[in-house]
Amino acid sequence: MQRVLRSPVFLVAVIAVVLALGFLGTRGIWDPDEGRYTNVALNMLDSGDWLNPRRNDEVGHWTKPPLTYWAIASSVAVFGQNAWAARLPSALAYLCCVWFAWRIARRLAPGSAHVAAVVYATMVFTVGAAQMITTDYVLSACTGMAMWAFVEARFAPARSGHGPPARRWTALMWVAFALAFLAKGPPALIHLVAALVFDQLMPAGKRSRVFQLSGIALFMALSLPWYVAVTANHPGLFRYFVGDEVVNRVATNEFGRNGQWYGWLQVYAPTLLLGTLPWTPLLWRWLRALPARVRAWRDPEARERERSELLVALWLLLPLLVLCIARSRLPLYALPLFLPLALVIAIRFAAERRALPWRALALWVMVLLGLKFATSLWPTHKDASAWARAIQERATGPVQEVLFVEDMARYGLHLHLDAEIEKISLEPHQQAAFNPEYDETLAQELAERETGTIWICKQALWPELQRRIAGQGYRVEALGTPYQGRVIFRVTPG
Repeated sequence: MQRVLRSPVFLVAVIAVVLALGFLGTRGIWDPDEGRYTNVALNMLDSGDWLNPRRNDEVGHWTKPPLTYWAIASSVAVFGQNAWAARLPSALAYLCCVWFAWRIARRLAPGSAHVAAVVYATMVFTVGAAQMITTDYVLSACTGMAMWAFVEARFAPARSGHGPPARRWTALMWVAFALAFLAKGPPALIHLVAALVFDQLMPAGKRSRVFQLSGIALFMALSLPWYVAVTANHPGLFRYFVGDEVVNRVATNEFGRNGQWYGWLQVYAPTLLLGTLPWTPLLWRWLRALPARVRAWRDPEARERERSELLVALWLLLPLLVLCIARSRLPLYALPLFLPLALVIAIRFAAERRALPWRALALWVMVLLGLKFATSLWPTHKDASAWARAIQERATGPVQEVLFVEDMARYGLHLHLDAEIEKISLEPHQQAAFNPEYDETLAQELAERETGTIWICKQALWPELQRRIAGQGYRVEALGTPYQGRVIFRVTPG
């Protein structure tokens, strides 16, 4: 028993589970991102429509494919409507990535599998992202599974009746890429490019058949039906997917996400250098040695001899190059790269013949847990649970709908209040056909005469809004004192 408790497998498993689940539900949903994803998933549960993502009954939400929403909705359906259940898919995706790091390193760097797993489990960025509701961790788990299957097909020793043959691993790779495509669309396939380039760099007689007809058919059968169904039901949606969600994100700064020429350095340099703490020095030493390795890889024999390091380098650098070229840049876009980063660090760790400092790691785990707990106590206007408390203190009776007038909609309130959330404009606007900024106008919402509705606006807008509502024959009643610079009020017929 004592030997089991001290084994690397047990220690890594304990570290990963504690970091994944510790304080997972102690803070409320943070807007805008966590609130937006949770709101869409809850609308699927409320309506029973798991095909069309919606931010409310009237308006669809098409910025992401549905896999993450399905995962959140399923978790909430099983574990209840709470922040812990909403974040559980991200935590489970983190645990999957730890396991994939172990399994891939087992093939690419024998003897360092536990190092790769513990490196991934304890990096600042991977632990922090596991506490957030985001599509990027679901994507990371899917691409991690795909590359694990590719490594098994390409690097596993020849079998004689033991274990699945290479063609089954290749089929699993295509299944995983299909799931990744359902998590985030075309960006998921940049990791497939690394596998294809690696195969082309191998000697002709030692290339694998990645582009198997059966694998491609499997990918299309799993990934395309949802896209076909929704584009058939919503004319113009295909053009939106291609134009806005692919072309504009890659080629323009329309979304305002660090599209300047230096934006890639501003976003990804600190993400990769600070996010890999406490292992950053090992990564830095690998980067310093990389130019010499690249020169050596001009020789086909060197590429074959060092094929493990070549694959990991391609898996890290080719997707990173695409992320830098694209003009929509956010730190979480780099999250799938932290799996090859863990492998890079593990390979360097083995080359330097180091031993894992388990006592120092235990202290580091305590630091990470402390940071997670401190984050749950951090006061921020983004916390939807605090907004829910403020509304409940002021409202009498059940709250069925919360309307934000000319202000950021706090969609996280859907989970904490079980209420529909909408964003209202004062005047009609020319809006996009898909993902419009506003859900309805003030006049449209007043005409609905719904009960159990709470309204919220900025204090600066309050006098003007009072006049407009009174002018349409309604009365307004401020509920308590302003909260976060906003007036919380109720509207009744005059």
